[in-house]
Amino acid sequence: MGRLSTDRRSFLKSALAAGAFAASGGRAARLVSAAQEEPPRRLPALKVSRDRLIRTVVGLRPYRPEGFVLANERLGEKVVVHNYGHGGGGVSLSWGVAQLAAEQARNLEDTSAAVVGCGVVGLSTARVLQRRGKAVTVYARELPPETTSNVAGALWYPTHVYDPRKASNTFLERYGLACRLSHREFQSYVGPEYGVRWVDTYTFASEPVGRELPGGPELYPETRFYADARRGFGFPFVRQFTSMMIEPQVYLRALLRDFYAAGGVVRIRELKTREEVARLPERVIFNCTGLGARALFGDEGMASMRGQIEVLLPQPEIDYCYLANSLYMFPRADGLILGGTFEAGNWSMDQDPATTARIIEGNAQIAKGLRR
Repeated sequence: MGRLSTDRRSFLKSALAAGAFAASGGRAARLVSAAQEEPPRRLPALKVSRDRLIRTVVGLRPYRPEGFVLANERLGEKVVVHNYGHGGGGVSLSWGVAQLAAEQARNLEDTSAAVVGCGVVGLSTARVLQRRGKAVTVYARELPPETTSNVAGALWYPTHVYDPRKASNTFLERYGLACRLSHREFQSYVGPEYGVRWVDTYTFASEPVGRELPGGPELYPETRFYADARRGFGFPFVRQFTSMMIEPQVYLRALLRDFYAAGGVVRIRELKTREEVARLPERVIFNCTGLGARALFGDEGMASMRGQIEVLLPQPEIDYCYLANSLYMFPRADGLILGGTFEAGNWSMDQDPATTARIIEGNAQIAKGLRR
């Protein structure tokens, strides 16, 4: 990642402060104990069994232990703005990294731009550029619903983005800023048209739950902690907060529609080499290829983080999410999403029956605890 100029550092610092204030509504996050608040509500019963399984989906997240890449690269007479490698936080971070990527090119006066990749990061970047008056062409091998973004769990919870042992302070600053900018932007899309809604979310744990949350506690309204909660939840320690659930099939379709409505053009084309990228007619090119950046731009630091999810029949009455140890449950219109795999370095797209059994059986045990 390149060194930031002085004026860009000033932008990042001022935007970080503004973003944090906006995301929290100008107030500090409320972190209260169960003793100060009403008891937790009784959650609707969750139905988890193998005979409710409707599909198993495998996806490969683009993961870099050092964190995502936001940097410029000269390619002959062209400028490539890299925006890839978001790990398990691609959907959550999409608007934030899109704005930061556009900022990387703010001094370039070109009226047109190319975006390579049509997943959530590519589409978000394209829309930000359109808002800045650019004529945008997207080049992609696949469109929604065939992108990796379509198989994301898509709770707003940017986790498994980097390795804390390898991420620099500069990266962590950018990550925090991207979280705040993206969280604020997603609030503008809440509603059925874009498939975004606020949802109660719970962290279940056998040990006391800390106050650390991805991006900072101010991004999680109504955070509460419950101890001795085994009777209501099946776990002794529970953290409750409010986040946003994003329905990928609805959201990506709406985002692509907005891109077309604003005059955007899509070219179905797979770019395999730097030379092919350099031959694009646009002078400014945004690389949002995710995992494809490893081969296209030779990023050997890119690793696959395999994820497998089990989708059960929808339960419209389930209006909450949970994260428990290595498992999670997200209720969506297209099904009840059960997951819990973050396998760095695993490039297999094959369904693993043992993983299916672990996810279903583990969530079935959690469901029993919720019925107590």
